[in-house]
Amino acid sequence: MILRKSPFPSAAEFGFGDGERIHMTTPSPTTNPAHATDHAKHPAPDAARRGYGGLRVVSLESRMAAESVKLIRSAGGVALSAPSMQEVPLDAAKGSAPGTAGNAEAFVFAEELLAGRIDIAIFLTGVGTRYLFDTLASRYTRAELVQALAATTVVARSAKPLRVLRELEVPVAIVAPEPNTWREVLVALDDAAPEVRVSGAHVAVQEYGVSNTELLSELRARGAKVRPVPVYRWMLPDDLAPLHDAIRQVIARTVDVLLFTSSNQVFHLLEVVRSLGCEDAFRSACREVVIGSVGPLCSQTLAAEGFAVDFEPAHSKLGALIKEGSERAPELVIARRQALRRSTATALASAAVAAAAADAGDSVFMRACRRQPVPYTPVWLMRQAGRYMQEYRELRARVSFIELCKTPDLAAQAAVDAQRRLGVDAAILFSDILLLLEPVGLGLEYVHGEGPSLTRLVRAAADVDRLCEVDPHASLAYVFEAVRRTRAELDARVPLIGFSGAPFTLASYMIEGGGSKNYIDTKRFMYADKGAWDAMMALLSRAVVAYLKGQIDAGTVAVQLFDSWVGCLSPHDYRTYVLPHMRAIVSALPPQVPIIHFGTETATLLELQVSAGAGVIGIDHRVEIASAFERFPGVAVQGNLDPVLLFAEHGALREQTARVLAEVGGRPGHIFNLGHGILPGTPVDNVIALVDMVHEMSAR
Repeated sequence: MILRKSPFPSAAEFGFGDGERIHMTTPSPTTNPAHATDHAKHPAPDAARRGYGGLRVVSLESRMAAESVKLIRSAGGVALSAPSMQEVPLDAAKGSAPGTAGNAEAFVFAEELLAGRIDIAIFLTGVGTRYLFDTLASRYTRAELVQALAATTVVARSAKPLRVLRELEVPVAIVAPEPNTWREVLVALDDAAPEVRVSGAHVAVQEYGVSNTELLSELRARGAKVRPVPVYRWMLPDDLAPLHDAIRQVIARTVDVLLFTSSNQVFHLLEVVRSLGCEDAFRSACREVVIGSVGPLCSQTLAAEGFAVDFEPAHSKLGALIKEGSERAPELVIARRQALRRSTATALASAAVAAAAADAGDSVFMRACRRQPVPYTPVWLMRQAGRYMQEYRELRARVSFIELCKTPDLAAQAAVDAQRRLGVDAAILFSDILLLLEPVGLGLEYVHGEGPSLTRLVRAAADVDRLCEVDPHASLAYVFEAVRRTRAELDARVPLIGFSGAPFTLASYMIEGGGSKNYIDTKRFMYADKGAWDAMMALLSRAVVAYLKGQIDAGTVAVQLFDSWVGCLSPHDYRTYVLPHMRAIVSALPPQVPIIHFGTETATLLELQVSAGAGVIGIDHRVEIASAFERFPGVAVQGNLDPVLLFAEHGALREQTARVLAEVGGRPGHIFNLGHGILPGTPVDNVIALVDMVHEMSAR
């Protein structure tokens, strides 16, 4: 997209402070004035107002070096030409005279062609085609060669060999479509069947630079008898000074854009970088440079060598690469600088997170999770940031629920406001358990007045096959940023809890589309196709693990798995369809991070839930808490006041709070909480009173 509003990035947009200069200094000139560059020139007066906007662009093009410089300059860039290769005919490369040993394969090809033993001739490059005819001219006339080729099927990989072949008056039967890779050559041959048969055919392939082993292998796999016809090879240019200069400028961070037009440029560039002994510095600097690639094969090579490609043109041509680069590079450069700023800030934040985790690690909440002695019982409450609070309602008056979840500053504000207002011993990330379903590919929406909605449901094995693997760092980065900002705003001694929905509850939502009384569709699916069920649960489990690890890395010191709907299952069904996946999640998370395993209506499942391995079991108000401590002496217990009691008078609330604490009897490992989340309409003063009561009555 072309920038319409001042495409030249300001110093602030680049991430530099006031008074600092963008990389617009004149680079050192090359030692070879024959290379047409504007190394010693400033861009034209209006260059900074269009296209590249004065960005410094390195082109590694060799044969069309001068044209590259001209195109970059006309697009508003400062061009640095660094030719990275030269095409040398084999006779010259071997030091022999034209028509001798260096081109033996070319003459063998000609003999077979004239004898009628070539069925298909594939020409891959324009310059190679011209070299081939020039080489063969020492023995054969052009008319002989053209007449022989007319009896074959001639294939041109792209417009360049096609243009040369037409100049030579060679009839061309097949032209591969864009992006003109060897794969398109094969597709074009396949499409030409049955008129053109590859199986059993003698196929000659004019090669360029290095042998295209993939093309040759695929032709042989189709039954062809393949004859490679090399006519030149690539070598480093005689004058390496421009390339040395470009490498040094990349390392010095005075380059904004690198343009590659062939895979071999990548190999040659790295060869020279290594010869200079600066590979680590060069690779590090390239992370700050926008990289453009002419097409898929070049991009594959860059990726294989560890470089991220930022853009490819729609058409694999030099002019298109430079033009589209001028349209996209300014925004990409700004984004790259901003990402580097964020990366630096994240590194600093990570250090702060580690320090905060150390402080929070000795909090009463964390000590209780580890079943260590505490001076009083810690308390936090599920859904402690919610509609019952005036602060939360003010936020929601400004933005929708989903906007609140996806705006890190606001999500952090909601979580921190609740912790400070209530005086609880831990904050919990403000988010929603269903956000994880959005990148799975089910079209999550939040409808005003109706809550979350999925535009697609899972009802058959084929639906499972269409689910997407989740990379939370790509699709849920805003959650991790909310964790970092919440952690930064909290008192360092206050722990931050992260969370995720557990796979069964997520899967049930994916199948039912919402809450259910009997979960008929979920159980029908589960019983009908255990393979598909396990595949879906495994995918969700992987997503949950990656999601929680991301939250932990960002600053949470404990995590809770919400399995709100799993209480609909029998112990047998839980053991068969859920437990293996819960064990996989728990075992994959860092052992030093407390995991709270919570579900509702799970009295008959608690032993199985505990066997999944989490260090804290969350129970609802339907379970006597004393029995939980007796049944599970090796784990901490979180719970379990009925949330409806928060609507009662303070006297009744105090009585029931005292009862829960008395049932626990001061055992280590108790975290006071509700049997479920705070209900809408709950008086906030009652919530504050509950927190004070717990602290007061549990003081040791």
